[in-house]
Amino acid sequence: MKYLTSGETHGEALTAIIDGLPSNLFIDVDFINNELKRRQSGYGRGGRMEIEKDTVHILGGVRNNLTIGAPLCMVIKNRDYENWKDRDIPVITRPRPGHADLSGAIKYNQRDMRNILERASARETAARVSVGAVAKLLLKNFGIEVKSNILEIGGEKNKDEWHNLIDEAKNDGDTLGGIIEVTVEGVPIGLGSHTQWDRKLDALLAYSVMSVQAIKGVEFGMGFMAARSKGSSIHDEIYYDGKFLRKTNNAGGIEGGISNGMPIVIRAAMKPIPTLRKPLKSVDINTKEEIKAVYERSDVTAVEAASVVLEAVCAWTIADEMTKKFGGDSLSEMMDNFNMYKKRVEEY
Repeated sequence: MKYLTSGETHGEALTAIIDGLPSNLFIDVDFINNELKRRQSGYGRGGRMEIEKDTVHILGGVRNNLTIGAPLCMVIKNRDYENWKDRDIPVITRPRPGHADLSGAIKYNQRDMRNILERASARETAARVSVGAVAKLLLKNFGIEVKSNILEIGGEKNKDEWHNLIDEAKNDGDTLGGIIEVTVEGVPIGLGSHTQWDRKLDALLAYSVMSVQAIKGVEFGMGFMAARSKGSSIHDEIYYDGKFLRKTNNAGGIEGGISNGMPIVIRAAMKPIPTLRKPLKSVDINTKEEIKAVYERSDVTAVEAASVVLEAVCAWTIADEMTKKFGGDSLSEMMDNFNMYKKRVEEY
């Protein structure tokens, strides 16, 4: 499978096209809209969330709520577009440290960094959440579930402190990041491969996770702690009780680039949002004078939203690997292949 997204943060709409879905997959629009609603939630979000009420409109690839094997096209309208389309929008020449503004302007030869930040904005992730929701609908047929949990915000693990930390950061004109854990349960043994670098499941998931705006680190299972441990204390011993099993999951469900049947556990580090109400030092790209960076309406923290986005991109990667392993033009064909494989694994 593959997908593309298009659209800008203050453009008319965001769009997504998915190609390669099996036919006869039930598309639950209410479920997709609920995922979009989850993405808009969270303490510390900005004023944009009071404007947007994201819902998806399906333009093609579905009939009577079932996919037909053709590309699936989805559109999410930007309500804020009506507030921007007739405005005299100033040219942006003051790049924000930590954002794509300067590098993108140089790369694409733009003198107005609005042309960069409009697409680099995390608003784009609304389209990817809709794509991930479709992937979740596919995975549900195989008993696979993707969940997330926030472990830290602003370096604090105690959830009872998070609102206070966010309020303090807001009062200071600052922002906060955090650490998010994604767990994928029900994944069969055998997704991914050891045979080529670009087929390793952990590499593919890491790619997806790192593609999300503001994510700067990723680890699986014990992750970096494994580097500080002895092998005898961290490798998951193998047992047999009618089937192969492990009593620990330090590997995070992936060994040698292949899923091993245990839950896949991924943790991602999200940096603080680079748009600050008290901007950092920057340089005007025209005058070359030192100046404060531009301020765009933004969140204090979007860790909760990012957790939903990370679920989406991980769900997509697993769903894509499922179609590679059990591929069929229809869902029933794919499920037949899956059930035959599952029986073989049980008899191994």
